[in-house]
Amino acid sequence: MLRKTTFASLLATSALALAITTPAHADKSDRAREAIAAAEAKIHTAETLGTSTESPAATADARASLAIARENLAAGHKSTSIQAAIRASALAETAIGESQRNKDEAIASADAARRDGVAAAEDQVATAQDQAATAHEQAVTAQQQAADANARAEVAQQSAAASAADAAAARNAAALAAQTPPAQVETTVTTQQPAGPRRTTRTHVTRRVTTPAASVTTPSGTVTTTTKVTTDH
Repeated sequence: MLRKTTFASLLATSALALAITTPAHADKSDRAREAIAAAEAKIHTAETLGTSTESPAATADARASLAIARENLAAGHKSTSIQAAIRASALAETAIGESQRNKDEAIASADAARRDGVAAAEDQVATAQDQAATAHEQAVTAQQQAADANARAEVAQQSAAASAADAAAARNAAALAAQTPPAQVETTVTTQQPAGPRRTTRTHVTRRVTTPAASVTTPSGTVTTTTKVTTDH
């Protein structure tokens, strides 16, 4: 589009230059018509590029100056017609320049917006990646904490089971001890004097220890102790 604009502008400028540089002895009417034709071509190029929308004031002024050039030529004012045609060409050039500048600015603005959008998207991606990494680290930490808690719970369960087993064993032992009848211990003490009858003494004592029979010799005689353990049913 820019190459087409430049080419059309060169054509119009060449036509205008031809009109201006026509030999002096040429008829002014011809020079005026050539200037008007060059101006009209330049205005047509400008309007094709959209100057009526982007640079409406300059385009309208160019059209007005072209109309004045035609009227002056029709009225026989050849020099004035040529000047008006040249002014119309200049206004068309101005409109083309403004239009091209506006387009360049729009393109530059669009490029800047695109770059800003790309940068913002990259920032969002980087932020999302950082958040994902943080979430992953938190998940790993939570899993480790859960594993530690499970291990502690398992140890606590094992300890509780061991305590329960010990308590059950203690209860069973207590129940067995409560169900076992007490032992009956009968102790017989026999004292034999050197010259005299025996004297026997029996003592019934209930206790849980068994004492074996023992004989002790004393100056007054021999004392024999016999312990008999029986169980009451």
